[in-house]
Amino acid sequence: MSNNFRFFSPTEVIFGKDVEQETGKQLKSLGASHVLLVYGGNSARRSGLLDKIRHSLKEQDISISELNGIVPNPRLDKVYEGIRIGKADKIDFLLAIGGGSAIDTAKAIAYGLAEPELDVWELFQHKRAAKKCFPVGCVLTIAAAGSETSKGCVITNEKTCEKRAYDDNLARPVFAIMNPEYTRTLPDYQTESGCVDIMMHTMERYFTNGGNLEITDAIAEALLRTVIKNALILHDNPGNYEARAEIMWAGSLAHNDLTGCGNDGGDFMTHKLEHEMGGMFDVTHGAGLAAIWPSWARYVYRDCLPRFVRFAKNVMGIMSAGTEEEIAEAGICAMEQFYHSIGMPANMRKLGIMPTDRQILEMADRCMAASGNHRGSAKIITLDDAVEIYKNAR
Repeated sequence: MSNNFRFFSPTEVIFGKDVEQETGKQLKSLGASHVLLVYGGNSARRSGLLDKIRHSLKEQDISISELNGIVPNPRLDKVYEGIRIGKADKIDFLLAIGGGSAIDTAKAIAYGLAEPELDVWELFQHKRAAKKCFPVGCVLTIAAAGSETSKGCVITNEKTCEKRAYDDNLARPVFAIMNPEYTRTLPDYQTESGCVDIMMHTMERYFTNGGNLEITDAIAEALLRTVIKNALILHDNPGNYEARAEIMWAGSLAHNDLTGCGNDGGDFMTHKLEHEMGGMFDVTHGAGLAAIWPSWARYVYRDCLPRFVRFAKNVMGIMSAGTEEEIAEAGICAMEQFYHSIGMPANMRKLGIMPTDRQILEMADRCMAASGNHRGSAKIITLDDAVEIYKNAR
């Protein structure tokens, strides 16, 4: 039986070649007068995209302030820096140029500027809920996080090594400008890490015990098959525009909540387990997900067997006979093989980290604290479960 749901996806998507040239007009139509550009730096400069965006805004007489140096697993100190710039320059719109790190930083700054008397980190600690948020737009250059159309935002507190998420529809971007050509310069490792992240956003919503809609399942399965197909193409032919377009659009659809309509809210424990790995070891998010998922899957699949069997057959193409457990295990093995085929790790050792037992217990403790009352759907995860999943992933 499916659950009641609300689907809210207000982001206007402007997709295709040369669409970045429309940025200034888009901002002008929304009443923006002073925009804070939030970006990493080198890639946006080398590609010429940053200069194009600046020119597009200046043509519309829109003033510009800038915050650069955003890094993967975006840092709280950059959020605070952006808030300071935004207050001083009286900006009225945030424009992220890049991937999930830039967009999440812009969202966090937008929260901080809207309620300047409060500490924005309190949102990520879930001590309060946001009441206001400045408008955010983005020019996407990395297909991965799906932050360009999602309500999610993940920030790392570098002082405490806590990587925390805050979800609120207030921060959904007003628009997302998406030209797949700007993803061509990405290293293969980053491209494939992004593909894993895209798939995981759908898989977190797929492996549930709380009811599903057939149409939602069909959309999710098609999305997963499409990403697998095109991730393999890009591994061998990184310049393929069509494959990059498929992956970029899949990234948005995977995390705008479409692939979770009718379920119980999803599982998301793989993400929560990886967040602690990212906070402690600063690993690439998608690669971290690939390293932890097989361990999580083998730990929980018997508690969610029908979903794992369906996944094995409809996504991974397992046609062999056997018991349901054997079919489910074959699906997990097939996913591991896919990770290997695109250069992704399937355990922590391949990821390049070997946490001690003490570090594993610390990550598990933090994961449980951050998870609150939602600790999975495929299987409810306890502290002991989290410890075992981490250990089995070493």
